[in-house]
Amino acid sequence: MYEVPDLGPVPARFPADVELVQRLVAAQFPQWAGLPVRPVENEGWDNRTFHLGSEMSVRLPSASEYALAVDKEHRWLPILGPRLPLSVPVPLAKGTPGEGYPHAWSVYRWLSGEPASLANIADLTEFGITLAGFLAALQQADPTDGPVPGRHNWFRGGPLATYDKQTQGALETLDGHLRTDLAREIWHTALQAAWDRRPVWFHGDVTQGNLLVKDGVLVAVIDFGTCGVGDPACDLAIAWTLLSAESRKAFRDRLSVDSATWARGRGWALWKALAACAGALDTGDSPPADATYTLNQIFAEYEQSS
Repeated sequence: MYEVPDLGPVPARFPADVELVQRLVAAQFPQWAGLPVRPVENEGWDNRTFHLGSEMSVRLPSASEYALAVDKEHRWLPILGPRLPLSVPVPLAKGTPGEGYPHAWSVYRWLSGEPASLANIADLTEFGITLAGFLAALQQADPTDGPVPGRHNWFRGGPLATYDKQTQGALETLDGHLRTDLAREIWHTALQAAWDRRPVWFHGDVTQGNLLVKDGVLVAVIDFGTCGVGDPACDLAIAWTLLSAESRKAFRDRLSVDSATWARGRGWALWKALAACAGALDTGDSPPADATYTLNQIFAEYEQSS
């Protein structure tokens, strides 16, 4: 019987700025002390990211929970990277706490490209096929001794039941604001679709911000902080958060996803979208456009496949 962990509140983010990064680099990696430092425009949430010169980046975990991923990335990315068909981050150095900053941190080789969007992808179907090929190669990597789901990756790769309490709360909040009866049916279907295969590698956060596009095509996948070994269904959420009906089918066909894993992947996308909409409602804001898009894609695809 799976024991659902207490996820706790979202961690408070540690403040970090250019001056802190300059001090850390100068103190621990003096060979790079003269390089300019500037913040990355879209840094994400788990890490505060900065350019270091023109060819490197510095990533500072924004909370202790996210710092759990530093050692994991430094151990596994050099092993996984050569086996993957797209570029992934290459760790160059690992920093230690200092200068008032409390966590381990990293220097990486900079990967060029823009976060994926419908505006910069030349062919969405080809994009889906390329991404599926990357995930297929990742799943084929040897999982021996790989990190199992846990707090280091917010239990990605584990049972969807981890997020059942949060999802049920979001559905109660959203009653009367969207098709919660249908959402409950889809969520129940996902929970009932058990994972009974051998664990494989997964990325854990296949989102637009972690997929880099250059000249219209997918060229790199970044931020392996939530990676691990377990159920790869969490990596399928992108099928509803970005892809369309045609590209979603091509993505699924290339990965040869069975119906149970597809249902769980749909559940991962549903959980995140419902949580985002419920959070917006609680604060009096409009539902985020990306969450609304995801729900529309989920509802349409589910009804067409039923």
